Amino acid sequence: METYIVGFVNYLQDVKKSSKNTILSYQRDLNKFFAYLEDMKIKDIKKVNNTSLNSYVLLMEKENFATSTISRNIATLKAYFNYLFKQGIVSSDPAEKLKAPKIEKKLPGILSVEEVTLLLNQPSGNSNKEIRDKAMLELLYATGIRVSELISLTMDDVNITSGYIRVSEGSRERIIPFGSVARTAMKNYLKNARPGMIAMESESILFTNCSGQPMSRQGFWKVLKQYAKRAGIESDITPHTLRHSFAAHLVENGADLRSVQEMLGHSDVSTTQIYAKMTNNRIKEVYAKAHPRA
Repeated sequence: METYIVGFVNYLQDVKKSSKNTILSYQRDLNKFFAYLEDMKIKDIKKVNNTSLNSYVLLMEKENFATSTISRNIATLKAYFNYLFKQGIVSSDPAEKLKAPKIEKKLPGILSVEEVTLLLNQPSGNSNKEIRDKAMLELLYATGIRVSELISLTMDDVNITSGYIRVSEGSRERIIPFGSVARTAMKNYLKNARPGMIAMESESILFTNCSGQPMSRQGFWKVLKQYAKRAGIESDITPHTLRHSFAAHLVENGADLRSVQEMLGHSDVSTTQIYAKMTNNRIKEVYAKAHPRA
């Protein structure tokens, strides 16, 4: 059954133009599903039916998988069996009527402008590491990119003069501007810190660790936690917190959702609308506290 995954992956890459992370997610979900089919003694993909799929979903619920995880697995199964059906490998699509559980969307945690300022002001030393950390934090908040995108940036992806970065996700590319504060931090890093951190002059990765190697997600996570603790920020903060804060602060200050959607790289504007909801909630709170007849 696993042999059909190769064709599915090629379809995702060549036709759907899916990102590497999306494809890896699909593969992980399908590998778990195939393990379940093996336990059920189902060796032919053509024998999978709606009952088989519903039983798998019920098993995930019984094992207390998160609703979001179950929904993602269902989306994977729908995409996979739709592909098999279109290719004529199966005569009908058993996943067509599968329904994802309703997810209660929680508003993402964000930092206030004051907290962001406090956090970004923490790396203030003249060591190569602190200069690099300052540039990374400033660029992350200035552009709202994911931490995986931040640590994957190359020298060619940054235009300091014009003040923008280029982020590639699969075959898709987006250009994101950044302001004067981030530009100053980046100039300082490129001139005074990076030359002393890279192992070879030919190194193309923009940000390296102290050993001159590309930085890992875990490495940056530790950096962020260190400065959050130094800033006295008690809320649970992750690299994604700065991404959420970037978007929420833009919308709160009048940025249109389509522009924010483009900068974040969301495929659907409905994903971006959560930040407008957060802004509306905040306005209601301000009104309730300040209006004499609230």
